[in-house]
Amino acid sequence: MIRRTLLQASLSMALSAAALTLIPVHAAHAEDLRIGLAADVTSMDPHWNNAGPNNAIALHIFESLVFMDKNARYIPGLALSWKPVNAITWEIKLRPNVKWHDGSPFTSEDVKASLERPEKLTNAPGSFTSYTKPIARIDTPDALTVRLTMNVPNYANLANDLNSVPIMPKKIAADLSQADFDSGKAMIGTGPYKFVRFARGQEIVMQRNPDYWGPKPEFDRAIFRILTDNGARTAALLAGDVDVIESIPAADVAKLKQNPKFKIEQTTSWRTIFWQMDQSRDNPPFVTDKAGKPLGKNPFKDVRVRAAISKALNRDAIVSRIMEGLAVPASSIVSPQIFGHPGTKPDAYDVEGAKKLLAQAGYPDGFALTLHATNNRYLNDAQVAQATAGMLTRIGIQTKVETLPVAAYFTRARQGDFAFEMLGWGSAAADVALRSITGTPNPKTGYGTWNWGKYSNPKLDQLIEKSLTTVSSDKDREQNARTAAKFALEDHAIIPSHSQLAMWAMRKGLKYEARTDEWSLAQFFHKE
Repeated sequence: MIRRTLLQASLSMALSAAALTLIPVHAAHAEDLRIGLAADVTSMDPHWNNAGPNNAIALHIFESLVFMDKNARYIPGLALSWKPVNAITWEIKLRPNVKWHDGSPFTSEDVKASLERPEKLTNAPGSFTSYTKPIARIDTPDALTVRLTMNVPNYANLANDLNSVPIMPKKIAADLSQADFDSGKAMIGTGPYKFVRFARGQEIVMQRNPDYWGPKPEFDRAIFRILTDNGARTAALLAGDVDVIESIPAADVAKLKQNPKFKIEQTTSWRTIFWQMDQSRDNPPFVTDKAGKPLGKNPFKDVRVRAAISKALNRDAIVSRIMEGLAVPASSIVSPQIFGHPGTKPDAYDVEGAKKLLAQAGYPDGFALTLHATNNRYLNDAQVAQATAGMLTRIGIQTKVETLPVAAYFTRARQGDFAFEMLGWGSAAADVALRSITGTPNPKTGYGTWNWGKYSNPKLDQLIEKSLTTVSSDKDREQNARTAAKFALEDHAIIPSHSQLAMWAMRKGLKYEARTDEWSLAQFFHKE
């Protein structure tokens, strides 16, 4: 049952004016788990948009061959094992006695169809092909065995790729459309929950799968409410309209910690917030001289300009003032606890040094720029954008800000509408992140699927490939991943800003182990 609740004025005084909105609320069922999500979910199709909110929701319905634990380490999922047979062949043994939600058996043919599907989704806004391009051929010798022939010898990153591609029934992978997923027709998975309803921008409802092959969820229903407004999200928790919220607004953390009715779980997220720059076109949009005329060349192609921008960022101030301590300064594409972080420190804040670099690059008076960012995707994203603009203006880059909701923003950014743009990325390994974010875009290899700025450096491509094909030992691979990450940092392929904390606030009586991937997975919430 849907009802609308007007949040009381006294509550808004404790939080924000945004809390005074009409919010649809569902009457709580005794066994419901109601989760307030901080970001919108744009599609129910698990292969359509490789974005965190979509991926997290998909995992309740569609599982992957390899799972990831709360510390971003790989564990068996729908696959019991994956091992190399020779330099180019991997054998995957599937979990027996797994059923789809319609009762049909899970088989190797479903895996084959699922791994082949991302290539067919040519208009997907966030492609999964970087995870499937390394596969040259898929064979299914029996119902519970899959053999993958790889394009690249000694491919070391298969566990990550198998973790990243959700598996669906062959009949769905072959025939059904986007609308069929959003309507529920195609929502047949193996996961701990079954699909009930998707109301875009409002809520997603799921029902516990009583026949799930693994541990059964403790809650009959999981109701995910889309609450992108910070004030409304916290207000809903305080009012009892949801049981838990993710991405706690910084301004509300102290209040919630002091409230005996609630508790907070947190850990350092794997997500790094960074800036991409157009490093491809000669005349990128939104870059002019200070009179508004075209520059005639692209300043971001000059490493000195990119280095100046990095020096202009006062990351300590962003963390302490904008993020209110709920982040750590970033020095790489991945956060410090992640495999392959190079161990480097962030570039020192140096306004005068940045100005000198701009002058050396031929911009003694700077230039003008419009910076683009989301306003409802990452913690305090719009505020971070405004602060960053102020820092760039201080070194002579006259910077304006335009922020957009995440759905419109990702579409335009992928189309190349911007020249300097925010992105957040979480990955279990530095070389994996570099492949997607800084690898030279290449449809054949899957490199650069999220490289909006079209950065390209053959040396970095070689370092990434070397790391991803190091199978001698995890230690050797990590050293190679660190080398690649350090090279990308020194070339300022992207400009890291900060790594945010992953946080959840929940009513007493619930427990949840904070996950570095930031995902709110209903199956792992428990009653105390």
